[in-house]
Amino acid sequence: MARPKTPILSRPAIRQAALTLIDRDGLDGLSMRKLAQELDVQAASLYSHYRTKEELLTEVADAVTAHIDVSGFAGGDWRQGLTVWARSYRDALAEHPHLLPVVSAGPGRREEALRRADAVHGGLVGAGWPPRYATMIGASTKYLIVGAATNSFARGFDDDVRVYRDRYPNLSQAHRLAEHATEIDDASFELALSAFLDGLTGVFAEVRVTPPA
Repeated sequence: MARPKTPILSRPAIRQAALTLIDRDGLDGLSMRKLAQELDVQAASLYSHYRTKEELLTEVADAVTAHIDVSGFAGGDWRQGLTVWARSYRDALAEHPHLLPVVSAGPGRREEALRRADAVHGGLVGAGWPPRYATMIGASTKYLIVGAATNSFARGFDDDVRVYRDRYPNLSQAHRLAEHATEIDDASFELALSAFLDGLTGVFAEVRVTPPA
């Protein structure tokens, strides 16, 4: 059987091509025209699968965040739930940093994101947090995660020792930070997360709501 002259499109193939384009050229580098070129099709062919670029981006974001893990709340341990959620959320953002503005903007009407938000809030309330605190904890955890994924602290320093020598004596080793950036950034995130959770433990003792018998 002869191969079709026009490549066969599918929504998963379009999403993957869009993600590849975003990873390579950034979020601003994605357009339906450029995506059509990547897939060797006419732009009109894409619109039979996705009506708008925004609709496509929603499904790309859902695919990237599908593995964010909220199962840690299932056992009733809010600290374990937040830890698992935060680590997997950061990993998802770190894998595709150019997509961060879409993923971190909020759930809107995205089913995948709303499902996770519901599980996080429900897990916290079910563990004894008042709903108001559960909302603030979800927001605060997200701030920590998105901040950690937005850029690298360690890679923000120049690797030339002459930049710091003499003028900035307290930064005499700053030129070495970029070399160990991944280790430093990972350890810094874990330190911040642990300190955040330790602080919440004290608050929890004061505001905990005992479920009715």
